[in-house]
Parts: sequence; C-alpha cells; structure tokens
Amino acid sequence: MCGRFVMARATADLVSAFGVDDVAGPDLRPSWNVAPTQQVRIVLERVNEETGELTRRLETVRWGLVPVWAKSRSVGSRMINARSETVLEKPAFRSAAVKRRALVPAEGYYEWQKTDGGKIPHYLHPDDGTLLGFAGLYEFWADPELPEDHEDKWLMTCTILTRPAQDALGHVHDRTPVIVPAGLQADWLDPRLTGKADVRSLLDEIPEPHLVPRVVSDRVNSVRNNGPELIEPVGC
Repeated sequence: MCGRFVMARATADLVSAFGVDDVAGPDLRPSWNVAPTQQVRIVLERVNEETGELTRRLETVRWGLVPVWAKSRSVGSRMINARSETVLEKPAFRSAAVKRRALVPAEGYYEWQKTDGGKIPHYLHPDDGTLLGFAGLYEFWADPELPEDHEDKWLMTCTILTRPAQDALGHVHDRTPVIVPAGLQADWLDPRLTGKADVRSLLDEIPEPHLVPRVVSDRVNSVRNNGPELIEPVGC
C-alpha cells in the first residue's frame, strides 16, 4: 500500500518535471511525512471541447477519494489506495478510472516491514533523485450539508493505485504504488482514453518500479514529526 510519502519540492519543480500548463489551488508547504486526508498536489489533464486541445494542470486536493454517492467525506480516509487489479470494477473507483486519472508527484514513500521484533520503517525512493508520478484517480464530491452557493460545496479528492510488489520491494511489503514512467504519463493523463479495455491495457503496460529501500527512524510513525531527518538512513 501507500500510506505516507514525501513531497518537499517547490511548485516550480513540479511544473517543470511534469510539463504543467496551469497551476490551480493553494500552494503547499514541503512535507517529509504526507499522510492520508492531508492536502496533496496532483497533475491532471482537461480537454477543451471547442478546440480539442489538452491542458495539463497542477491542482491541490485532499488525499482519500470520496465517491460521488458518499454521504460523508469521512469515507475518504478508507480510500487512500485503490488496487489496480480491481479498480475498473469497484463502484468507488470505476468511473474515475476511465474519466479522471491523475499523477500524484512524490519523491519517495514509506513502508513498514513486519518482523518478529516489530515493524521497521523503510523509505523507498529512486536512486537518481527524479520525481515519481504515482498513478492516481480524482473525484468531485458535493457536500449535502452545504448550500449550493457555498464556496466549500465541492470537495476534490484523490486516491493512489497500488499493485503487488516484486523483487527488491517485495521483502518490505507485498504491495507498492503504481508508478507511471515518463514515457506513459501522457497516455495515463489523457482524458480522451475512456475505454475500460484501453485503461486495463495501459495499466498492464506499466513496468514494475525500481526503487531503493532504506531503513529510517521510527519517528516517521507519528504524523506530528516532519522534516528531512525522517528520510535519513539509520542502522538496522
């Protein structure tokens, strides 16, 4: 799964790395301990119905997808991840999977390895320092308790797709985020790709990630702790 990640880069870095055209929503502070229900950045594309041109946007949304049919936003805390194997069938995700795909920028993420002595936190990251693009979905939810003209009537949320972990990552945890390589990001974001079979084919085409795991301090266990020291290696 993906329950915590690192995103400490500036907005300008995200714009450059993901070829963003427009930036919307409030900026976010650097975080070395991004947790569920917090605000995160996502990259998405929208098509101009008149010209057919695509615009790539950077948005600020809440992590934890709230389906359109949910009665409360609290549902989102249980939908921070979506299994790539079933995302096209699950009622909470299937509409977004064919209509509202996104990338969630990250520098790396945390996972906890279960051992006889307890859970050991690891930081998993690319060895070259490049930004990752987690495969994500986004959704719009109307708060039924607010009037139609209220500025907070509509809540925008997201989830991160996961897949079975293999090779070097499998010993840490049995699942890992779906990480979209640069060559497939345009296809993943393209809102004109709406066929279930085409989305499934694209998911199957995404290769396994090659990340470096390292043991880090158990200070990361608390969301109250946040700083670059959280990703520094410690002895096993």
